[in-house]
Amino acid sequence: MTTYAPARSREQRIQDVLARLEKDKDVWVATASAGGEPYLTPLSFVWDQDSLLMATKRVNATVQNIAASGEIRLSLGHTRDVVLIEATARLEGGTELAPASADAFAAKFDWDPRDREAWVYIRATPRTVRAWREVNELAGRLLMRDGRWLPVSRPER
Repeated sequence: MTTYAPARSREQRIQDVLARLEKDKDVWVATASAGGEPYLTPLSFVWDQDSLLMATKRVNATVQNIAASGEIRLSLGHTRDVVLIEATARLEGGTELAPASADAFAAKFDWDPRDREAWVYIRATPRTVRAWREVNELAGRLLMRDGRWLPVSRPER
C-alpha cells in the first residue's frame, strides 16, 4: 500500500507555486499550429509582472503559433510535483520590453537577448493554474481561474 504525505492546503499550494515561479529556471512550453499540430519545447523564464517572460528565436514554431493564436500551456516540474498553467501569450521585441523586465531576464540568465534582432520575448500571463503532487492532491488542484488566485479560505473540492 502506498502512503502519501498529507495533501497541502490551497494556501500552501499557492505559496509553493509562487516559490517555483521565482526560483525555477526552465518551463515546458506547449503551443499548437493553426492546423492543430502540437509543438513542445523547453524555454528559460523569469517571473516578471505576474507573468512568465521567456525568449526564443523569431523563427521558432512556438513564436509562429503564439502569433496565430495567443494561446500557450506551460508545465513546471515532474509528474509527481507538477504545475500546469494555461496562459495568454504575447510577443514583445527587445525594444518594446520595459527595461526592468529585460534587466530581470538578463540578470537571471547572465544573457541579454534584447538587442538581438533574431530573438523575441514571450510574455505568458496565466489564466488557469493547477498544482498537485500525488493522487491525494487531485482534489483542490485548481488554484487560479480567470487570472485570479482562488481564495484560500474557500473549501477545496
